[in-house]
Amino acid sequence: MSSISIITATYNSFPTLKLAWESLCSQGFMDWEWVVVDGASTDGTKEWLSTIEDKRIQWKSEKDKGIYDALNKGLGRANGTFIGFLHADDFFATKEILAQIHATLVSTNADGIYGDLKYVSSESGRIIRHWKSEDFKPNLLGKGWMPPHPTCFFTKEVYSQMGLFDTSFKIAADYDFLLRCFLNKDFKFTYIPIVITHMRIGGASSKWQNLYKKSKEDIRALSKNKMTFPLWIVVRKIGSKLKQFI
Repeated sequence: MSSISIITATYNSFPTLKLAWESLCSQGFMDWEWVVVDGASTDGTKEWLSTIEDKRIQWKSEKDKGIYDALNKGLGRANGTFIGFLHADDFFATKEILAQIHATLVSTNADGIYGDLKYVSSESGRIIRHWKSEDFKPNLLGKGWMPPHPTCFFTKEVYSQMGLFDTSFKIAADYDFLLRCFLNKDFKFTYIPIVITHMRIGGASSKWQNLYKKSKEDIRALSKNKMTFPLWIVVRKIGSKLKQFI
């Protein structure tokens, strides 16, 4: 059994998927498995995956019901003690990230860790947004706080206890899941003040077009988790993002 399972959900993202693989292979820490869930891509992804001769990779290509369905499939197949995500458009900030994550999880006996995230332009590579997190305090949830999900590495036991992503959400299932986790007082989560992941993003217009839909789902996630004043929390959540842009 590998120490860390890295789950990647992908669909017709062959060029950046290869870069994600290169980022993973560059890590000094090598006790990992790569669980790839491909949504029946038609861009050469399956053919390329079939050429990789590395026993640490397991992959499957089939139609799914969206990214959270794909991630749930990955969770069902992950064998690692700790589980993290590396989306097809993402790459690790340095070659020592997994070593630092593993060392922290072991030394602190935490149920999970999280860190900082940088969004970079998929065209120019320029840093657009720096999502700097902080040590968790319960009152932060009421301010719209959440850790960057791509930087979260949790034990397999967390997923066993908390269940999978709620696929009734299309773009906020990660927020719903993290609310469930951080509202559970039995878990201990540790913040590492380093950039763990870089995420490539496209044009800003498409992101702003999704803001209304995302906000509606965030409100539903907050209500589902019995948080009071969900609309106000979402307003604060949006406001906290503005200062992260560079």
